[in-house]
Amino acid sequence: MQISELSDRSGLTVQTIKFYIREGLLPRGTAAGATRAEYGAGHLERLRLIRALREVGDLPVAAIRRILAAVEDGGAGPHELLGAAQHAIGPHVAVPDDPHWRAAREDVDALVRELGWQVSPHAPARDLLARTFVALRRLGFPITLTDLRPYVRAAADMAEHEVGRVARDGPGTRSVHALLVSTLLYEQVLTALHRLAQEDAASRHFDGN
Repeated sequence: MQISELSDRSGLTVQTIKFYIREGLLPRGTAAGATRAEYGAGHLERLRLIRALREVGDLPVAAIRRILAAVEDGGAGPHELLGAAQHAIGPHVAVPDDPHWRAAREDVDALVRELGWQVSPHAPARDLLARTFVALRRLGFPITLTDLRPYVRAAADMAEHEVGRVARDGPGTRSVHALLVSTLLYEQVLTALHRLAQEDAASRHFDGN
């Protein structure tokens, strides 16, 4: 297909596609003339992945480049691919030089060890959880394992379900697609369902319905 058809099928402008080519995110097409190139299904799939990373993940070009590099690494397995995508997605929390922050981070690390979870010490989610612990404590809400246990169970169940959907020997691009669906889109689904469930529970507990 020519770049105009690639644009129509991907939903991206020709200018955007050319930008991604210049940035090295999308391979050049096969030369079919002095000023014309042909593109295939692989280009379309790559553009759909880039678009999801940009529009849903709100990721910068540099982060997308890291994810795509992991996808193209023939020696990277699903675990490495998912880890690279998770680190690129973030969020990357600014770490303050603060004793409350350090205490919260130690609590997060202890929690991960207690649960026996195999998580990189540099995982962005560790700092995200620590920041949340700090905010809860400042508001007067202590952090206890009893309070966390329902969230831990829910998170573990969801993770098993999500990772189970990623074929162990599947193509790298499809693995990252699956991660994006679970991490970026289904997190929004979870947030919405949580709020709906809270309203329902409040109605039943406080209104007697």
